[in-house]
Amino acid sequence: MADVKKIATRDSYGNALKELGDEFDNVVVLDADLAGATKTGTFKKAHPDRFFDCGIQEANMVNVAAGLSTMGVVPFAATFAMFAAGRAYEQIRNTIGYPHLNVKIGATHGGISVGEDGASHQCCEDFALMRTIPGMTVMCPADDVEARAMVKAAYKMEGPCYMRFGRAATPVFHEEGFDFQIGKGEVLKDGKDVAIIANGIMVPEAIEAGKALAEAGIDAMVINMATIKPLDEELVLAAAKKCGRIVTVEEHNVIGGLGEAVCGFLSENYPVPVKRIGVNDEFGHSGPAAALLKAFGLCADNIVATTKAFLGK
Repeated sequence: MADVKKIATRDSYGNALKELGDEFDNVVVLDADLAGATKTGTFKKAHPDRFFDCGIQEANMVNVAAGLSTMGVVPFAATFAMFAAGRAYEQIRNTIGYPHLNVKIGATHGGISVGEDGASHQCCEDFALMRTIPGMTVMCPADDVEARAMVKAAYKMEGPCYMRFGRAATPVFHEEGFDFQIGKGEVLKDGKDVAIIANGIMVPEAIEAGKALAEAGIDAMVINMATIKPLDEELVLAAAKKCGRIVTVEEHNVIGGLGEAVCGFLSENYPVPVKRIGVNDEFGHSGPAAALLKAFGLCADNIVATTKAFLGK
């Protein structure tokens, strides 16, 4: 994908917020002293009167967002995934989730690809934490087009949601005007031998893996599952029935994320063998994003090798 345009979804987040702010005067944005990194500074520049820097006080920011949501505005609260899902978990659970308030959490710098910031900032537990909160919608877009559409869909939905955006630039493969629907997956390539279900920055890797598997005589279905909760159970079931085997791929711990959501549903409804590719219950470490992703097996080559072994090929 060397010739494909690459954009970090954190940039997409900032741009989408600005566009929403241009159109709707009830959009407000909060940040925890990271507007340059989370890209909410794009909104701040256009709408300074509706931007609130809460300082390095993530728990307080979440509580402020909760309060604002009761006053007729739609708050988007932004910080790094580690600080949003991790440090402010209690406030998200009790102040947003429990009363089911209309707060949107934009968490950037998720996963191993945070790179040189190291294990303390490489949040690979956020899907798991947010999935456990009743009524919380959890999403992770694959590219710029999907990310911008996701932010706008989050504005339109009623209730709390958590969106994870990445630091690293990733290939843009969706066409402008893509119709993103919360809770719906997307078949990017049909197939019958195995279904590869991925999200976030792993989707381009899954696409490349699908091409390589085809060259090896394996007809792989490739699915982009941007919404982790609610899961597109209808699509997962259809893929399981058609292919008989599932591989899940995510930049997240194999515990509690996309793979576990797929396994949980299938085990009760249509049990088939599932292989999960992700971070194998370990912390990350500092290094260049691309090198770390490869070291942790979050790359097309490992998807291909793992899928072949899974199929006994």
